[in-house]
Amino acid sequence: MKWLFRKRKEREIHTVETMIRMYCRAKHHTKGTLCESCAEVFSYATMKYNRCVFGEQKPVCTVCPVHCYNKDMRERIRVIMRFAGPRMILHHPVMAIDHLILQRWSRKNMPVFLKRVKKKKGTGMRQKIA
Repeated sequence: MKWLFRKRKEREIHTVETMIRMYCRAKHHTKGTLCESCAEVFSYATMKYNRCVFGEQKPVCTVCPVHCYNKDMRERIRVIMRFAGPRMILHHPVMAIDHLILQRWSRKNMPVFLKRVKKKKGTGMRQKIA
């Protein structure tokens, strides 16, 4: 429950870690530690979260306008989330509710995120001189 008082970024990373641990425990029969494959997914997810263009006020990845995961990792994390998501309500209800609230907030603020993406695309690009 201490995680609830952490910064949002730390809470999101902890939520992803919990989901990956639930998946790994059920599918790969590990106890306490992550298997090599799941550790790779967690490491990749943490790296991408820390490099997010939206910074601390980022949307949840399911509604994000920028897809920063490569195709293989996106599919792997989606499988993990589909497995662990429904089980989070039973095993970690506060964490699951926090994530659902954040998802709703992300959808509500989508126009703000889209404006930021358009601004980022417009800067740094060379324009052709006619």
